[in-house]
Amino acid sequence: MNLHEYQGKEILNSFGVRIQRGIVASTPEEAVTAAQKLTEETGTSWYVVKAQVHAGGRGKGGGVKLAKNLDEVKSISNDIIGMMLVTPQTSAEGKLVNQVLIAEDVYYPGESETEEYYVSVLLNRATGKNMVMYSPEGGMDIEEVAEKTPELIFTEEIDPATGILPFQARKIAFNLGLSGTAFKEMTKFISALVTAYEKSDAAMFEINPVLKTSDDKILAVDAKVSLDENALYRHKDFIELRDIREEHPTEVEAKAAGLNYVALDGNVGCMVNGAGLAMGTMDLIKQAGGEPANFLDVGGTADAERVEIAFGIILKDPNVKAILVNIFGGIVRCDRVAQGVVDAYKNMGDKINVPIIVRLQGTNAVEAKALIDAEEGLNVISATEFQEAAEKVQEVLA
Repeated sequence: MNLHEYQGKEILNSFGVRIQRGIVASTPEEAVTAAQKLTEETGTSWYVVKAQVHAGGRGKGGGVKLAKNLDEVKSISNDIIGMMLVTPQTSAEGKLVNQVLIAEDVYYPGESETEEYYVSVLLNRATGKNMVMYSPEGGMDIEEVAEKTPELIFTEEIDPATGILPFQARKIAFNLGLSGTAFKEMTKFISALVTAYEKSDAAMFEINPVLKTSDDKILAVDAKVSLDENALYRHKDFIELRDIREEHPTEVEAKAAGLNYVALDGNVGCMVNGAGLAMGTMDLIKQAGGEPANFLDVGGTADAERVEIAFGIILKDPNVKAILVNIFGGIVRCDRVAQGVVDAYKNMGDKINVPIIVRLQGTNAVEAKALIDAEEGLNVISATEFQEAAEKVQEVLA
């Protein structure tokens, strides 16, 4: 579950990670009030107005701007709230900005120069251990740094039995080129960041940039946080942080129906049981010359009602030119899925206006095929083997 910057910073702050302070606002008027309150609390006279969307690269799309007074806060907030923000991490359409974060200016003058770093905590799937990934090249796309100067990307693995150890935090601060007060501040920052990641059951914490201020404070200027949805039962308060406005509406509907659905950009809808078979089916569609329009796993308890709901969700995508139903009957019975196909046709009528290729193998597969063949007027093509299904997809797309 992805969070907004201001939500991620609240979690970080609760674990003792120093952050760039800010207040979220949904209207230009609220933004001005937030700026005034921020001045009272921090003394800042300049403000950073940040669009709150689930995407990186906001500055490149005009979603992060500096305001030097309250009039500019109102004007900039008015421009950003309601805009469709397009960044390298959004679709061409962009994302609607519903709120902004009014943050304090932390790039104030002082005795030394400010410096920006990149720090993230995530799981290294190759080793099964959490790790800190960091770089002295903060404020830039980490992908670009990795491509052009890979020697500036460092990693530090964390033993799950001990957590991050003091010498590891010191090593990170040393590799970032810090000394004195800033060195000590960075070791505290890293330790607190890893603790926040572990205690909140996060999937990723990405701070870009981590800032060394001119008076040697270390703080998080940004926060990209993704939580592990499977652990939300341990964090009831985190559930309220979900912003469904940032999610694909069809994916939200599918989740409510208990379906695992991810929208893609192709032309062949997929309805499969089991994540592994779903991935294989998507490969099958590519091999046949098509492009998968979605990932949809109906699960091991697929019945007629669930299959009908799945059809409705797939057909919300106007780009779908055919649907491939690929079911292996282990836990689920094939005849139940077949009944779902028949019921969907009867109940949805003209809404099903594309050919359907159905491959049912396993428990009661023979009965399932007989059930479908007995119905007249169904635009359904039966297939038995995997390759045969691929050929049928190719035929209907030709």
